[in-house]
Amino acid sequence: MTLTRRGFFVGTGAAFALYPLYARAHVVPPPPPWQANPWISIDDKGTVTIMSHRSEMGQGVRSTLPVLIADELGADPKHITVQQAWGDEQFGNQDTDGSSSVRIPFLALREAAATARMMLITAAAAHWKVPEKRLDVRDSKIWDGAKALGGFVELVHEVKSVPVPKKPKLRALKELKYVGKELPQRDAEDVVDGVALFAADGLGWNEPGPLTAVIAHPPVLFAKPTKIDSSEALKVKGVRRVIELPAPKPPIGFQALGGVAVVADNTWAAMKGRKALRIEWDRGPNAGHDTAAYTEELRASVKRAGAQMRNVGDVDAALAKAATKVEAEYTGAYLAHAAMEPPAAIADADQGSATVYACTQSPVGMRDEIAKALGLDKQKVRVNVTLLGGGFGRKSFPDFGIEAALLAREMKQRVRVQWTREDDLQHGSFHTTSVQALAAALDDKGKVTAWRHRIAYPSIDSTFDPAADKPSDGEVGMGATDLPLAVPNVRVEACKATAHMRIGWLRSVCNIPQAFAVHSFLDEIAHAAKRDPRDVMVETFGPARVLTAKELGVPKLADNYGSPLDKTPFDVARLHRVIDKVSDMAGWNRRGGRALGMAAHSSFASWVAVVASVEKGPRGELRVDEAWIAADCGYVVNPDRVRYQMEGAFLFGLSNALHGAITVKDGAVVQTNFRDYRLLRITEAPRKIHVELIASDAHPGGAGEPGTPPVAPAVANAWFALTGTRLRSMPFA
Repeated sequence: MTLTRRGFFVGTGAAFALYPLYARAHVVPPPPPWQANPWISIDDKGTVTIMSHRSEMGQGVRSTLPVLIADELGADPKHITVQQAWGDEQFGNQDTDGSSSVRIPFLALREAAATARMMLITAAAAHWKVPEKRLDVRDSKIWDGAKALGGFVELVHEVKSVPVPKKPKLRALKELKYVGKELPQRDAEDVVDGVALFAADGLGWNEPGPLTAVIAHPPVLFAKPTKIDSSEALKVKGVRRVIELPAPKPPIGFQALGGVAVVADNTWAAMKGRKALRIEWDRGPNAGHDTAAYTEELRASVKRAGAQMRNVGDVDAALAKAATKVEAEYTGAYLAHAAMEPPAAIADADQGSATVYACTQSPVGMRDEIAKALGLDKQKVRVNVTLLGGGFGRKSFPDFGIEAALLAREMKQRVRVQWTREDDLQHGSFHTTSVQALAAALDDKGKVTAWRHRIAYPSIDSTFDPAADKPSDGEVGMGATDLPLAVPNVRVEACKATAHMRIGWLRSVCNIPQAFAVHSFLDEIAHAAKRDPRDVMVETFGPARVLTAKELGVPKLADNYGSPLDKTPFDVARLHRVIDKVSDMAGWNRRGGRALGMAAHSSFASWVAVVASVEKGPRGELRVDEAWIAADCGYVVNPDRVRYQMEGAFLFGLSNALHGAITVKDGAVVQTNFRDYRLLRITEAPRKIHVELIASDAHPGGAGEPGTPPVAPAVANAWFALTGTRLRSMPFA
């Protein structure tokens, strides 16, 4: 995100969402006297309003970013107002994904706040006739040493004429009074007592609610209705219309899925109307997709050489002359996001404009796709962001917002599109299914001398490009081509895999299957060599060093998940630190009869190590009784939320490992609800999850996703330690 001088002045009174998402304040404030920049404004009472430009979905971003801005500015966080930004380029990248909400805009937001602070100091120096160098801004006051001269209210008009400084001066991190400390969860009380509003709530407008639409989506990707009998549906009390939606054209990209919408006075009538529809479908080109058969296709694919994505030394020769050769194959199922809140969006639209309220992770992306679908200039479309009841990547797709806008324009009144749980599980975007084959050569001392990793899964790129028939560079860069290996012969290959589903992003993305395969395989190597798994992992990762493109055998290292390499290099020393820390936490060298498994993984510019302790349940099932997590996320703005994210990531990863599986028959998803798409039960959660954050002043890394990848292999390795049985397929149960 780049803050330009022009961008610094963008906004004025238009810089507020129509719906302020601090849910107890339902009145839109008047335009402030001073709009410092897109993120900061101060009204004529001295109240500071800060825009939160990322979506709040339980991770606490509205409790973190505003405090970061306020602290750098010198405002008291207890007395700021937080409002949710709508989709607009002036706020920079607004996509709440990639664990990027803090690490990517960290400096830009601080610079915006520092610039406003410097302007206030300049205005204060002129107002009170005091040299600027003596002044500071703290607790929403201007200070001359220990003396408070006054507050913001006395400067909001004078500061408008102050020139924007060319180079803002940031405070030292140690001078920040609030960030890095325990911060309250701003929306928690409203969520708990039901005041907080989500898209499905109809936004609480004091006027007749919108019509509600539910949609009979195609059972198979690109299926089309050939016959629609809506006669019984239209007899249902409250049903207004039955509308066929435009069919998408390959590739699916961000288009809506098509199908038949039932628009009614309320959700129940719409659902009853949909159930009464009689639709015959041309099931299209993906009708033959079957997960059991497809897994065998992927198994066959990894038995053949694929495209070389990483190549160092001579792997084939080293494998041929190995003292010991270890081989294993790992599989993973399609996964659904299964957020507690299914997608929902509310729209007003006509021939000239559209306004949408949606639980979206990508407001600008949704705005642009709605504009495209309606044939409007994007400046005529406004997407306002509601609170999200979970997202995990699914709500980065804009399809449900497009559906609402299309139906609102057709109905000529406000329409809320509501996806049901069944809709979300059967028609969402899915985490990819995968097969991965690894082979390693060991010398007579049990040291790895060669490493071959073949990967086959339908790529996310296939959602946007029909020619994408194997994992992409970016996908294999999540724990395969970027894996630190002090091994002289390494090759990573991407193997053929044709897509038949809408593949999308899910928390940790391709780190999930690759970390499961890699860290399970390291444990298998240790067993074959009759050595301690931790020692083998540390030795194979090699000494503390910063990885280079040459060592990794890749053409170029551009960044670390979008974070610049000068701030967050691929630093193996940080991986060693989390391994050492989690070993101490779990008592790895004192484990006695406990069955422990370990994994350590780098993703999203953070480093996380996990140890899991397992036991057999009353029916002989796998139970995780305790877990330890050590994380190096660089400088942590909100430690409490990061610890919660790590705990949540463990539970998310354990749920995937034990139960997560979407299966497909005749092109259609079999699962319908939580009765057959199991999530982790509270009785299956560990009795204790210990989290330690390694203190650091390094540039912030990600927090929401990096805790998930090491979970499944740590649990699988622990189960082997307990039973001698390898778990090579997810889900385990």
